[in-house]
Amino acid sequence: MHQSDQDIRNRLLIARLPAMPQILIKLIAHLQADDAGMPELAALIAKDAGMTSKILGVANSSAYHRQGKVVSLEQSLVSLGTDMIKTLVISESVFQTFNSFPHSGSTDLRAFWKSSLSAAVMARSLAKAMAYPHAEEAYLAGLLHNVGRLALLATAPKEYAFNFTARDDAALCAVEQRTLQITHAEAGAWLIERWHLDSFLADSVLYHHEPLARLEASHPLIRIVRLAHLLCCHADDAESIAQAARLCALDEEVLETLIGSVARKVAQTAQHLGIDLAGADDIAVPPAFAPPAIDPVQQRLSDDVRNMVLVSEVGQTFARQQGETHLLEAITRSARILFDFETTVILLQNPTAHALVGAAAGEQQQRLAGFSIPLAKGGPLAASALECKLAFLKRDMPALGIVEEQLFRILGTDSLVCLPLVAGQRSLGVLIAGVAAWQIPANQKREGFLRAFGNQAASALETAISARGLARRQLDHVAEEYREASRRLVHEVNNPLSIIKNYLSVLDHKLEKQEPVTGEMSILNEEIDRVGQLINGLADLQPVAAGGVTDCARVVDDVLRLFRATQFLPSKVEVVTRMHDAPGAVEADADMLKQILLNLLKNAVEALPDGGRIEVTNHGHVNRDRRLYLELCVSDNGAGLAPEVLANLFSPVRSAKEGAHHGLGLSIVHDLVTRMHGVIGCRSSKFGTSFEILLPVPVPVHQGAASSSTAVPVLGNTALSS
Repeated sequence: MHQSDQDIRNRLLIARLPAMPQILIKLIAHLQADDAGMPELAALIAKDAGMTSKILGVANSSAYHRQGKVVSLEQSLVSLGTDMIKTLVISESVFQTFNSFPHSGSTDLRAFWKSSLSAAVMARSLAKAMAYPHAEEAYLAGLLHNVGRLALLATAPKEYAFNFTARDDAALCAVEQRTLQITHAEAGAWLIERWHLDSFLADSVLYHHEPLARLEASHPLIRIVRLAHLLCCHADDAESIAQAARLCALDEEVLETLIGSVARKVAQTAQHLGIDLAGADDIAVPPAFAPPAIDPVQQRLSDDVRNMVLVSEVGQTFARQQGETHLLEAITRSARILFDFETTVILLQNPTAHALVGAAAGEQQQRLAGFSIPLAKGGPLAASALECKLAFLKRDMPALGIVEEQLFRILGTDSLVCLPLVAGQRSLGVLIAGVAAWQIPANQKREGFLRAFGNQAASALETAISARGLARRQLDHVAEEYREASRRLVHEVNNPLSIIKNYLSVLDHKLEKQEPVTGEMSILNEEIDRVGQLINGLADLQPVAAGGVTDCARVVDDVLRLFRATQFLPSKVEVVTRMHDAPGAVEADADMLKQILLNLLKNAVEALPDGGRIEVTNHGHVNRDRRLYLELCVSDNGAGLAPEVLANLFSPVRSAKEGAHHGLGLSIVHDLVTRMHGVIGCRSSKFGTSFEILLPVPVPVHQGAASSSTAVPVLGNTALSS
């Protein structure tokens, strides 16, 4: 590419020529689909306020007689018909896009748009006559085939203003090549190629002045646009038209029919689109599409409104992203599209807010993974993040540090745009874009737009980061619950395992003397089953309350028998029970009650290192909050508990006893009592400690309505713990 060619392309970019509207790309794809439905088409068109207004206006115009006003977009689409919808959608999108070109104030564009509309209508008619499957693509190609002339007018208004009104032929291309080193066909194709369409649209624009002999084997769209251009702009060149028609396999009679209908269709389309073609062949009339002078305030207001709409659309796009990685990719991709950035990366503040680190999005992800910029060290990038200020950096600036030089090399550019990502008053990081030096002034003029984009991106990022933190906290909470359950399991399993170990010693002693071991084997089986139940319970972080009717006296006897037989109960500690003088039935699981008593008795024994007395007493029924309970008390005459221990008695705190899981016993007791809908309390003084447990009593069953006998607990078929 010659330097002059590069210069003209740079000038085209500086002129801020518009990009292909995404809604037009989606609409064309939708209209070409075989299963295109009106509701889906209405939803797409509704995203463009200007296009929606245009379609509603046409549907309610005098050309479409209706008894009442059409207010629904979908109704309007049905009433207009597919062909008119396609014409309006494509034409309005193109006009919205290219009427924003910075035209020369003295240039009339009506003749240009009349020629473009004629070529578009003709190209679509030719495509249908040739059975080309994408008639709307042909219409768009005809509409844009001379867009390069608008581009050159925007780039060089003084040099090109006269040539813009000249006849569009090979002679014009020669003048363009000599004066600007690029033809309007090349400029138009180059502009369309930047839209990255999966189409031969750019080729049809590039070759619409190509000698016909070279187009014999070309794509049908190229031949269609070439013939449409000749029919609309060179109707007097019968020889070329005939040659081009043969390339399209169309005879003279078909062409005459098409030519006769084009003028009427162009006039109808122009009317529906609101295009004034009156005097289009007379360039002295003021133009309809490019006013002689544009009010700067009005233009600025128009730009601001457009930018607000774009930012809103971008925000909705960000909100639809699933996951932080997809969001970061959407941010970098949108920034490149909206601001014509060459490369884009994101640096986010680390959790301690002491440095900027590379994010997993944009270019050079692997290289940036270990990239870090300390915020305390200063420098333009750090200042941009800390002060929430937009910065424009050039490679030759004197204040740059090593990290900035690294980014220049990583992004392969000579200038950087540093856009802080600010949510509220909090800076989350910086979006860094690589651009050419000549693009900096244009980006500086769009500072407000850049900031609004950065705020939308930061707001979406903050939401994603908060969601990630919430998910992490939830996982941590579940993990902590499992860790706590594991600690409790180890604590509780130690009790039956110790019993099993001691009983094995007893068993060995009895077997040696050939004494009966039936009772010991039964206890071993029970304790092994209890270990299995405890382990199985680990899977349930929220276990259900156990039910059933249990005889407290029987459970107390079983527990004391375990303590005495396994030498858990020292000889100098006396245990007294008072259980059989009062009713002992409670609504409780026997194994749970056994587990409670094992923990309480073990603690009581440990509280009497020099010996003492332990009492297990059934105090009978207690009415509490209109509910009947049985009060079971385990007390010792030890030294009592310190006030700070008593204050946190049922919390899982570390005790002074040895072992990794000591200090959990009473918290487990409290949980078990609660699961049985009971209540536990503790009294302690220098004379000893007493644990009082209230367990619910079974609901009495009345013998009959006329009976006044006192209700008694039903124990007959209850399976008692042995």
